[in-house]
Amino acid sequence: MHSSTPTPDAAEALSQRLSSLIRAELAAAGWLSFARYMELALYTPGLGYYANARPKFGSTGDFVTAPELSPLFGQALARQVAQVLEMTSGDVLELGPGSGRLALALLRALQSMGRLPGCYLLHEASAHLREHQRALFAQQAPELLPRLHWVPAPPPRFSGLMLGNELLDALPVHRVRWGEAGPEELGVALDAHGRWVWQPRPITDPELLAAARAIDAPAGYESEIGLAARRLTADLAARLQRGVILFLDYGYPRREYYHPQRTQGTLTCHHRHHSHADPFDRPGLTDITAHVDFTAIAEAGHAAGLRLLGYIDQAGFLVNCGLPELLSRLAPDGADYVRAVCAAQKLLHPAEMGELIKVIALGRGVEGPLLGFARGDRSARL
Repeated sequence: MHSSTPTPDAAEALSQRLSSLIRAELAAAGWLSFARYMELALYTPGLGYYANARPKFGSTGDFVTAPELSPLFGQALARQVAQVLEMTSGDVLELGPGSGRLALALLRALQSMGRLPGCYLLHEASAHLREHQRALFAQQAPELLPRLHWVPAPPPRFSGLMLGNELLDALPVHRVRWGEAGPEELGVALDAHGRWVWQPRPITDPELLAAARAIDAPAGYESEIGLAARRLTADLAARLQRGVILFLDYGYPRREYYHPQRTQGTLTCHHRHHSHADPFDRPGLTDITAHVDFTAIAEAGHAAGLRLLGYIDQAGFLVNCGLPELLSRLAPDGADYVRAVCAAQKLLHPAEMGELIKVIALGRGVEGPLLGFARGDRSARL
């Protein structure tokens, strides 16, 4: 597959160009909300982290997602997808498909089950990643290409399954600090030496202020509020005629997200498989994420007329979808089996993705129980 990976010097130059662009907007405004800074750092066309050509996924990138570990993840998930497709006779829309490996594993598994959707829609903001996804299918499953349709936005009316795997944690978040006089927003400014610094401002956005006031946090507490994730959920709900929205991501219910001991929130950065806490370090080359408040996602869905169909940890979801059975079908010898067992360990172990990643399903016009939530549903914790 063709690679346009930038050299180290080119990568640093890219980061410098993006930094200059952000500094210019900051100079004009005097102050940027962190949500705006995060949006620029991640999604500026051609320069932002998710919009440039630098590798992001797998061993050559900055982090590993479940689809990169093993096709077992997509094969297990396909059983849940197949159930929704049978209920709705609809299609699949994947939001932020990244490398395309989840789509590949899902469609291959659905093909083997005789449950291929008429259309598999991919909503991908990055032109580079769209090219990568097309090349992956052209190389490994060209017969499936006619079912793929890249769309600039989710369709206005949709039935079937809307899927977002590790999508919500990459959406911009507002940074908030609670003080004696109430909450204030932490934004981005430049100090006298031209260095990025945090700077507080009174909260002027009514939606953000209401969300911050609803959180019982002690003075000095800092965390994030993900308005973009709530708005995306509401937008998808408005488009969903019949079917399910399924999100898999790092996160907690609200009472755990804003736990008194989590005094600095969940903001995390990734670069070359190392985590750090400085979102101002090498913009464009550094991934910036924040965990998901799944209570807020459930509330946004409910307000838009959706029903909560399930909430569970990833391990429980994948076990319900038959991942152990899929693993048992593999020949118990050779390097492929060893890799599959190691991948399953990471997908299921509580100290790895098994407990850290949660799965939520919101739906309209479908009846449960959904396969992935048949045992161990934690909806009551939301």
